[in-house]
Amino acid sequence: MRLRHLASKEVIDVREGKKLGILGQADLTIDPDSGRILSLIVLNRGLFHSKTETVIEWDYVEIIGEDTILISK
Repeated sequence: MRLRHLASKEVIDVREGKKLGILGQADLTIDPDSGRILSLIVLNRGLFHSKTETVIEWDYVEIIGEDTILISK
């Protein structure tokens, strides 16, 4: 799967039932030796343009669906 296909997916924590953000506003941490994705960094914009970030280890990704990415951390 290409990154552009992931870009519009919403990230949801299934244990807490909480929306964490949209992957299009995110970065990836990639192991340069293996090319393996290590984590997702989801950026959320709050009031007055403040930004918070949530780091999600790739091992927590449970399902990548058509519209959402479900994680369990």
